[in-house]
Amino acid sequence: MTTERMKLEGSMVAIVTPFSDGQVDFDALGRLIEFQIEGGTQGIVPCGTTGESPTLSHEEHDRVIAFTAEKVAGRVPVIAGTGSNSTAEAVQLTKHAKAAGADACLSVNPYYNKPTQQGMVEHTRAMADAGLPIVLYNIPGRTGIELAAETIARMYEEIELVVAVKEATGNLNMSSAIAASCDITILSGDDSLTLPICSVGGAGVISVLANIMPAEVRRLWDYIEAQEMHDACTRHLKLYPLFKGMFVETNPIPIKAAMAMVGLCGDEMRLPMTRLSEKNRAPLAQLLRDAGLDVIAE
Repeated sequence: MTTERMKLEGSMVAIVTPFSDGQVDFDALGRLIEFQIEGGTQGIVPCGTTGESPTLSHEEHDRVIAFTAEKVAGRVPVIAGTGSNSTAEAVQLTKHAKAAGADACLSVNPYYNKPTQQGMVEHTRAMADAGLPIVLYNIPGRTGIELAAETIARMYEEIELVVAVKEATGNLNMSSAIAASCDITILSGDDSLTLPICSVGGAGVISVLANIMPAEVRRLWDYIEAQEMHDACTRHLKLYPLFKGMFVETNPIPIKAAMAMVGLCGDEMRLPMTRLSEKNRAPLAQLLRDAGLDVIAE
């Protein structure tokens, strides 16, 4: 390949979709976007798993992406979640995201129907026809299917618009295998693995915790980028209880609860997702206090 690929790196956020009375709360979303940019976040990812994309209607999905791109206004890249287990739907969502001003798209492995490796290659090739740079999203715990390192390397070689992979298998050997096989940009999909993944060639994170602590997650990345590993390790260990606390129940239940506790937005979910259980509320609030956050409600 001779064409220069888009470069994505640093501290990015998988931003939540706030709801109010069953509707997307665009006022709150606008405030959250500004909070992220002011906190140093280097990329906004709307309509991912953390953004509850499975329960957004197609119209809402398109509006959230368009609103985010307009609000960000080119200050940082917008990587729009446009994946689907229907290739035609994924292509349609990606075309809309491009027209709306997104800079790239996030393509989750097609879920439930469990395609072959070849099927995922062809799915991605079709998405590339929409003309947006593609960040592969390898999260077998959610999708039931895993992209092999060899398949990722093949996509990077054959599909010019494949620029990065969000690595969320939880297997550090996968990051090493990808880095050893091609030059694709690797982004951590797990906050708790950002430092380990970056130690073997990763170039950043698409973070859940950044929804409430964008400056702290950015600081961790800055230490990593500067190769100040002692400070990076110290920051990682300080944040580690929160990294794990955000997954005490299925994401994004805990992060939305945490955001409500510190007054960033409400914790309204859409079924089948439900609010954080009572037994986990007090421990999560204490984690936030321990991190120096002002908890205004539990």
